[in-house]
Amino acid sequence: MQYIADSREMRQYDTNTSEYFGIPPIVLMERAALSFVEELHRRGICLSRTLVVCGAGNNGGDGFAIARLLLLEGLHVDVVFAGEKRKASEQNLLQQQIFEAYGGKIGREIPEENIYTAVIDAVFGVGLSLKPEGVYADLIQAMNALPGTKIAVDIASGVLADCGSIPGAAFKADYTVTFAFAKPGLLLWPGSEYSGEIAVKEIGIDARSWLGQKPHTAVLTREDLAFLPVRKSHSNKGTFGKVLAVAGSRNMAGAAVLCARAAYAAGCGLVLVLTPEENRTVIQTAVPEAVLRTYQPQELRREEIADAVSRADAVVVGPGMGVSDASAQLLEWVLKESVVPVLLDADALNLTAREPERFFPLIRDCAKRCGQEVIVTPHLGEMSRLTGKCIEEIQGSLIETAETYAVTNGVVCVLKDEHTVTGVPCGGSFLNLSGNCGMATAGSGDVLSGVIASLLAQGMRVDKAAPLGVYLHGLAGDRMLPETGTAGMQASDLISGLRRLSAASEKEEQTAGDVCRQTERAGETKCLERCGAWNERI
Repeated sequence: MQYIADSREMRQYDTNTSEYFGIPPIVLMERAALSFVEELHRRGICLSRTLVVCGAGNNGGDGFAIARLLLLEGLHVDVVFAGEKRKASEQNLLQQQIFEAYGGKIGREIPEENIYTAVIDAVFGVGLSLKPEGVYADLIQAMNALPGTKIAVDIASGVLADCGSIPGAAFKADYTVTFAFAKPGLLLWPGSEYSGEIAVKEIGIDARSWLGQKPHTAVLTREDLAFLPVRKSHSNKGTFGKVLAVAGSRNMAGAAVLCARAAYAAGCGLVLVLTPEENRTVIQTAVPEAVLRTYQPQELRREEIADAVSRADAVVVGPGMGVSDASAQLLEWVLKESVVPVLLDADALNLTAREPERFFPLIRDCAKRCGQEVIVTPHLGEMSRLTGKCIEEIQGSLIETAETYAVTNGVVCVLKDEHTVTGVPCGGSFLNLSGNCGMATAGSGDVLSGVIASLLAQGMRVDKAAPLGVYLHGLAGDRMLPETGTAGMQASDLISGLRRLSAASEKEEQTAGDVCRQTERAGETKCLERCGAWNERI
């Protein structure tokens, strides 16, 4: 697991490092500049003729330090100061003085002879809160128009660090070198499209700088797959849990099929599908492994619904269910009867948005009975209906919206977008970085619901199953990308991706076991110790 830090957190960690640990700010700035130049060389970027544009803040100070290092390498460096000297920070002024002492020249405008191999943006950094206007907007646009590789210092100027919004002009970077932790604005759309390839460099600000106040947003990594449920050799289908999928309606049997198949692919032992009678043939043909419970929408019986719910270890409600009166009644009874974790998706969310006074009390009561929060998985349109906010407002505050909705309503909120955010009711969130644009296809959300429900049925808590299910769902899409491409990817491909991920993981586990057995026979204890730690971690 890795963490990302917003602008407020980053300022605090910077302050903690200087005041608590005693590292002077100018030292941190020097380390940032050194790591930046090192990264440019590592990537083989041509720096023979470089322009560095610096603002008046500490981001500009980084820029002056970078320019000096390039100058000392004997490279041609033009520096433009885009700011007022009287407003410059203390470290910025000091870096200007050092740069000039080494013979550097600071200009106020981009030189007319501006054929550059590299353009470095150090104008605003993470502190930007207003729309760049006037000369700043003109300068950013002029920088974008220049030839050469574009590199941003910490974050591209014009991109808001906390949400990725772009209120005006923004520098379009090919690369961004950021420090200590990635910032949300580098990863969230549209800021992600202006960040290019991202490198996070260590400069002396790390987890110790949190002083107990860790960042509120985390990113899962491959190492976190170690927390997936472990399959025991002595087991049966009940060992791995039962999922009830309340899904499908007239002409929408496919949603139930995808959800059920995904739940199986993610490892649960049995899937029950509760669906209208007219879907029987389709579902039995497409998912013969599923146990079917059907109903006539006009003849719903609570006792039959209660019996189906009682057989499950986790329940997913909503994929393709429709928003009829019968669907609303079905949702109500499921929430009233369930004593296991429940996930609400698709039409279950639309019904909740339509009658919040009816369903929110039931959601809260359901959570109390099972001892875990209900999971909701809205896309932006569904979130708009749930909150009354316009899609643009939600898009511009993705992390905040998911976190606030989770805390306010006592749910785990999986807010789906290019980079899905999972907000948890204790505060904080997970930002998902797996997946690709090929997954923007019909049925992808049904697969995700099945994956998360499967993890719940296998015993994972909701606050872990939701973000890990999102991450696994994205990895499945990435796994299939070489075979399908982005345009050709379908939701059913994601299920194939899940199986292939599982097979690859088991192969790696088998290989690790073989290595350990060989090592044991050779009498080498160090590898055995590592293997024991690996087994304990999973």
